[in-house]
Formats: sequence, structure tokens, C-alpha cells
Amino acid sequence: MISENRTALVTGSAGFIGYFLCKRLLADGFRVIGVDAMTDYYDVALKQRRQSMIMQSQNFRAVNDRIETPGLLMDLFAKEKPDVVVHLAAQAGVRHSIDFPRSYLESNLVGTFELLEAMRAFPPAHSLLASTSSAYGANTEMPYIENVRADHQMSFYAATKKATESMTHSYAHLFDLPSTMFRFFTVYGPWGRPDMALFKFTRAILAGQPIDVYNYGDMSRDFTYVGDLVNAVRLLIDTPPVRPKDGVVLAGDSLSPVAPFRVVNIGNSEPVQLTAFIEAIEEATGMKAEQKRMPMQAGDVPATWADTSLLTSLTGYAPRTSVTEGVKHFVNWYRDYFNV
Repeated sequence: MISENRTALVTGSAGFIGYFLCKRLLADGFRVIGVDAMTDYYDVALKQRRQSMIMQSQNFRAVNDRIETPGLLMDLFAKEKPDVVVHLAAQAGVRHSIDFPRSYLESNLVGTFELLEAMRAFPPAHSLLASTSSAYGANTEMPYIENVRADHQMSFYAATKKATESMTHSYAHLFDLPSTMFRFFTVYGPWGRPDMALFKFTRAILAGQPIDVYNYGDMSRDFTYVGDLVNAVRLLIDTPPVRPKDGVVLAGDSLSPVAPFRVVNIGNSEPVQLTAFIEAIEEATGMKAEQKRMPMQAGDVPATWADTSLLTSLTGYAPRTSVTEGVKHFVNWYRDYFNV
């Protein structure tokens, strides 16, 4: 892998995925500029702890501000001239977007616009922007393939993320900016977000409290371990898309016919029933869950499943961590972090 003397700018660097990605890039010899607003969507202390650990590297610089702040990213790009950009900052959460849509508009759309304008002025060699499996929306044909139409998003969160794909494509086409959108599938692992099911279930089970199980347990997710996601992103960094000659794109590739732009799924390519996921937590904690079965929540989907053949063809890599193994890593971290 090429890494020496390169500068990477990572937005959302104190977030769950951002923390692990920054650690990996620093280990690979990158100089990393991390931008994070440290918002209170969930426990800020968790973000501060993550950031404090990566700040131990002399090759990491932290910038704590909102990416949608006018001129912030433009000034940062002018000074740092990053070679690689990984855009992870976003207002996350399907259900939260129902009650607080404006925060998604500002962070996800305006923030991405500010980033695109900065990249237009100071083009990096490759930019990678996080999208989501939620972009597939109401599609029921599985596994999800990058080339399938994705026009019916089920939540405002998903709609904003799909919009950022279109925005990025337009800039890639107009200004020849090599850009990869990665759609990730239900990422979990140590240092994960407290609003995610694994964190909430583990907390409740260890406290002897009931867990809310939506759609009466009839759901499945392509759970992706954070270490596998970071491995995939790291490999994709060195695989920038190239504008195709004469608009010719190989079969199975999501490369745009008119831009150096590609969409790539990152998932485990193995959907797991929610009931089996809960059983893995029970096994890891040694405790039985009291389940409160509930109907499906608005904006949610019953299943996700990634086709990752494009990722493998581009990088030779396929995520492989089992849910049993990944959940055990999380529960061990949780017990240690909260001393329970």
C-alpha cells in the first residue's frame, strides 16, 4: 500500500468509524487531519475519549468544528492540501431524522457541499465519502447490487445520503475529482454508537432490563464489523476510479460512464436474523434477554444484504468477521469501559 508522506483529511474523526480509520491511517504512515464537531447527538465523553487516544500521535491534528461552517473546510484545504479525503461526518440515525430533519439538511447536505467546494478548489488524489445501505430504500430484490436503481428512500436520513451521492457525482464529472461512495451495512464493534442496537441491547441485558425488538423480531441485517469496514476503506483509498474512455464500463462495475466516480458496497454479505444477533449478545454476556416485541418503526426496512463482489474485484478483500466473534469483542469492550 502507498502511504508515505501523504496527508489524509478525515471528517467525523472522533466518531465510531472515524476513530478506527484514523488509527489505521496513522499506523500506515499518513499524516491525518481530523475534523469533528463533537455534537451531543450521543455521549460527548465517548467522542472525547476516542479523540484523546488518536491525539497521542504527533501526526494527528484535531479540528473541532462543524463542516457546514462557511469557509472552514476551504481554509483547511488551502493550508493542508490533503492527498486523500474520507468524509464520514454526518448526522446519523434513521429514527432521529423523523423528529429533527433540519440537522440532517445542515450536516449532510450543506456540509457535503462545503466539502465538495473545497475539493474543487484544492483537488485531492482521491475522495471517499460515506453513504449507507439505507440508500437502497424500498428495494426488495437482494442481495443489493450497486448498479440497481435506488430511488425510494424510506427516511429523510437515507434521502440526504442518497442526495450526497448525486452531488458528488456532479462534481466528479464537472471537475474530474476521483470519488468513491461507499455504502456500508450496519457497522458494529467496540467504541460503537450508543444509539445502535448492539449498544442498547448490551446495556439493557447487563442491567436486567427488557430490550425493544422491532417488527416482532422479523428483521435481518448484514452486520459489518468495524475492523472489516476499515480494512475495506483503506484498500479503496489506493483504488481511485478513473473516468472511462468512450463511456465504456465493464459489466458489474458501478463506475460512472461520464465521471471518475464509483459506488461500492461494504458489508459482510451475510444477512443475520435479529433473533440470532440477540442470541450472540446473550452468549457473550452470559445473560438472557427479556424481549419486548414491538411493530416496525417508521422509516426502517425489514432486511439488508450486500453484494460485495465489486469490492472484492477491486481490492481482493471481503469482510469476514462473524457476528459471534464481533459481538464478543464489543461486549468485552463494554464491560471494560463501563466497569460492569
